[in-house]
Amino acid sequence: MAAVAVLATALTAAGCGTATEDSAGKDDRRSSSSANTLTWHFDHIADFDGKVADVAVLARDDVWAVGTENNGNSNAHLLHYDGRQWKREPLPESLGSTTYPPKLEEIGEKELWLRPQGSEDPAEAGRWAKWDGDRWAPVPNPPPGNPGDFEAANADDVWTLTDERTAQHWDGTRWTATRLPHEATDLAVAGPDDVWAVGSRSTGPGTEMEGSGEEYAQPASMHWDGTSWKAVDTPQARFEEPLPPEPDAGLGQVFALDGGEVRAYGTNSFNHGEVENEPADQSIRLRWDGSKWAEQKSAPGGCALRTPVGQDGEGLFLDGNWYLTDDDRCVKIKRERLPVSTGARKTSNQSLWLAEIHRVPGTDDWLGAGHVQVNQSGDPFGAPVVVRLKRGG
Repeated sequence: MAAVAVLATALTAAGCGTATEDSAGKDDRRSSSSANTLTWHFDHIADFDGKVADVAVLARDDVWAVGTENNGNSNAHLLHYDGRQWKREPLPESLGSTTYPPKLEEIGEKELWLRPQGSEDPAEAGRWAKWDGDRWAPVPNPPPGNPGDFEAANADDVWTLTDERTAQHWDGTRWTATRLPHEATDLAVAGPDDVWAVGSRSTGPGTEMEGSGEEYAQPASMHWDGTSWKAVDTPQARFEEPLPPEPDAGLGQVFALDGGEVRAYGTNSFNHGEVENEPADQSIRLRWDGSKWAEQKSAPGGCALRTPVGQDGEGLFLDGNWYLTDDDRCVKIKRERLPVSTGARKTSNQSLWLAEIHRVPGTDDWLGAGHVQVNQSGDPFGAPVVVRLKRGG
């Protein structure tokens, strides 16, 4: 999505928790200042068993979310906030059939696109809906196929991946397909004519395993300069000898910070379970310094292996409900517990799983969307929620 990277994390409590699950323990001791206390408070608790799968924030009084119910069919619908109340809405008639919950994509500041997910019928996959602030209507020219990552700088500058080696660009009039130098899994727009893609490569330095004839995929990065996509030299990853079985390295996320700095994240892994004394998977964390990729400096405490999902004027939101301040302090984001009126018992184990977070335009407010998983004897359930970040004590 345009504004913020997708978040998959959780904050747990036997008293409270975006989707890697973390205990809601004490904040890192280096960040005990009340000025750095962050808490997710409930903005909306929906009245069905399920989750909020996506959220988009066009304005304080124009927030859309996708809800899915745990009724065996994962029926999807929309939730809309108009500045006064949250209201359940059906999916637009202009939207094609969707096997999975549809995705919301902000296009510029005033337009929202809703796209189907997983449709096997090309005609249905090509039916997207758009919200212009007043009504839902068909998107005249959606990208072909079933796009993956989708990044919009503005309404006339949209990028998406339509397969591992193809990037599509919308200039406000038409889509143009461009072949990528290597396979890509993620995109980030750093600025005008400044777009990055990351993934892996199966040819070139470091990809041959001597004596075996097998390949060792290596991290790859690519850059769009307004004219063409070019491969960028990317540090190789390699386990020490003896190599574990079927090693494979690649980048899975690229994130453009305010000001143009770019960071990339990935792993060096292998086929586990085939040999004894296995090495640990290796985390790849790179920073573009303007001329080359360099290793990122290690973050403190629980932020060490986290990846960014958003940025404000004071630091980075990280997966797992962590926050890294600009002065390098690591803060665990707290949360409320569900009220007992929802059916959650006082003794229940609750964990907050956020699918995405977004800044409210023109404010310092942040909204998150997901669900609270309530585990309790005989009556576990998921409470779909939208949460709002509060700072201070």
